[in-house]
Amino acid sequence: MTKVLQTEVLVVGGGGSGLASAVQAAQLGADVVLVEKNSELGGTSARAVGSVSASLTEFQRRKGIHDSLEEHFEDMGTLAGENVHRDNLRLRRVYVENTGETLHWLKSLGVAFFGPMPEPPNRHPRMHNVLPNAGAYIHRLHKAATRLGVRVVTGTRVEHLVREGDRVVGADCVGPDGRGLTVRASRGVVLAAGDFSSSVELKTEHMGADVARVEGINPNSTGDGLRLGMEVGGTLLNADLALWGPEMRFVAPPRKMLVQMLPPVRPLTACMQLALRFMPDRLLRPFIMAFATSYLAPTQDLYREGAVLVNARGDRFTDELATPWLDLPLQPDGVGYIVLDSQVAAMFRKWPRFVSTAPGVAYAFIDDYRRNRKDIFHEARTVDELAAKIGVPADRLARSVPAGSAPFIALGPVKSWIVMTDGGLATDESLRVLGADGVPVPGLYAAGSNGQGGLILNGHGNHLGWAFVSGRLAAKAAVSLQQHVSTPQR
Repeated sequence: MTKVLQTEVLVVGGGGSGLASAVQAAQLGADVVLVEKNSELGGTSARAVGSVSASLTEFQRRKGIHDSLEEHFEDMGTLAGENVHRDNLRLRRVYVENTGETLHWLKSLGVAFFGPMPEPPNRHPRMHNVLPNAGAYIHRLHKAATRLGVRVVTGTRVEHLVREGDRVVGADCVGPDGRGLTVRASRGVVLAAGDFSSSVELKTEHMGADVARVEGINPNSTGDGLRLGMEVGGTLLNADLALWGPEMRFVAPPRKMLVQMLPPVRPLTACMQLALRFMPDRLLRPFIMAFATSYLAPTQDLYREGAVLVNARGDRFTDELATPWLDLPLQPDGVGYIVLDSQVAAMFRKWPRFVSTAPGVAYAFIDDYRRNRKDIFHEARTVDELAAKIGVPADRLARSVPAGSAPFIALGPVKSWIVMTDGGLATDESLRVLGADGVPVPGLYAAGSNGQGGLILNGHGNHLGWAFVSGRLAAKAAVSLQQHVSTPQR
């Protein structure tokens, strides 16, 4: 027998955007049910470095940074690069105008930040980093949701949206025991279930079979919310774009770093903020790097200067300056190692040559990896010794690596990943889902990746910022029961 829950707002997805939507709706007095398919909340937001790009914040003012919304808007266009002509300028404006206030809203819930840090080509520092780690967002939002009476249902997958006429009024779900659950939502449904970076079907359809072989960093990002929206008439925009991928990235540490395990309690974050404010640069950089050296992407400049990419057998298998990220998934275990000698390594100790970008410090150099990522930094006096350290046949590695000067370094394993897809349902500025005719689907809203609406979010901190901004705006629209029909948007 199918159980039925009655509520006012149903939120589908328990990551950053879904939790922000649930908390905001509850703050406005609505009864809220949040459904999450996994056993735990967090989604991709919990895996993030944790930065939010925002302007006109109290943190900027404290540092004497004179920013403006117009400069922020223009800089986002620069970050969009060659895809800027595909950007949704209305939603970009919505984002820019709401990031500062949303950051302060998160702070009011107990989330602590340090910064802002610079990230060119942003002309002002806007990257606000969470303390002690990205888990603080989920912890504080879930705590607020519980306090406000949000009913959180985990381990439950939404199968289909329920409609009466053309209006979305709820969803049919399946729980972990296989039993049915129908949630009826009198005010609206907010889709906040993440992107499709781990959906082979959607990647094949929109990006091609070669890209579909590349894994998503979050295996649970299977495009569920997008599918639900399209089933009731929603339109998918920019589905062929992948942000930060396909590309090679270093694997995450085998165990969480200490910084990643710290609890987001106020005495701890207050001490961290104080230390970060007065810590000298020589100590500050290693501390920040502890946040930043997971899942970072090595630059192709390494190969231009003489590094080579080998597979798990020690064989060089690709042209490193072509599309190695598409060739790597076809190799044994889908992993590889970047091998360089001491002369190449010496080139990547300081600007302008860096191993990878690193949110919060802008760039990571070879010594940052030597100090902070001992699990992927391997150094030896000879190629034979290096082969033993990374577990590949010495004779094969010797054939793959050009003669060079000792010591030799291998960075890896590296794997090919799609970090995030940029495709999202078409929405208006209130995050109402739009049909092919540009008219809102009554009762349906979308946030985060589900509600990206053609918005280009290149740059660190923009996806996470959009998750919180769009989650709140979708909730406000749902609670206000906006019924008017907007001018069709094409």
